Amino acid sequence: MSPPNHSDLASSYNNIGMVYDRMGECSKALTYYEKNLEINLKVLPPNHPDLAGSYNNIGMVYYNVGEYSKALSSYEQSLEIQKLALPPNHPDLAGSYNNIGMVYYTMGEYSKALSSYERSFEIRKIALPPNHSDLASSYNNIGSVYDDMGEYSKALSSFERSLEIRKIALPSNHPSLASSYNNIGMVYSHMGEYSKALSFLQKGLEIRLKSLPPNHPDIAQSKRNIENVTKKM
Repeated sequence: MSPPNHSDLASSYNNIGMVYDRMGECSKALTYYEKNLEINLKVLPPNHPDLAGSYNNIGMVYYNVGEYSKALSSYEQSLEIQKLALPPNHPDLAGSYNNIGMVYYTMGEYSKALSSYERSFEIRKIALPPNHSDLASSYNNIGSVYDDMGEYSKALSSFERSLEIRKIALPSNHPSLASSYNNIGMVYSHMGEYSKALSFLQKGLEIRLKSLPPNHPDIAQSKRNIENVTKKM
């Protein structure tokens, strides 16, 4: 039997939290992640990477329930520990900057989101092979910020880079490829280039019809986007 604050117990709490997380039971997940953190704070040195993991998991739950300032605080605590515990270009640091960027983006703080996403991208460029799918995600995230800021040519460039990598890194009918085609199509739509928009949106829909269940919301989104663009032509 483990003593009450043993690291095995912390690990068990974390695993239970992850199961609840996957089931969408956010409040239960949070309870177990917090129990995990409580023990880790007692038994681990203050800059141990597992502590960063605890804060990261808590941040993820807060993000999913829309508590963005709490999510931001948890992700920032995770990042501060990682900065001390890990080499400067470790992929986990990129993950934290990405998570912080995601919170800022959701909050509509686009310049802060862009700054965090770019920090994440710079690390990933150094730490990962050139066609790694995480690099495609970085380009995609940066593109989304530019799109929402109305900087369409920059958005287009980022989304195109994301698509190039995904074509190499992923199977030809992967849903992420469909997202890339959809995103490029939407930028062309915002720019008033409706025939180009339609071409990309249709490619995205083709992949989604092959790779997703028929009632998936992404398929409905693709059809809606195509309908809206067709009306404008």
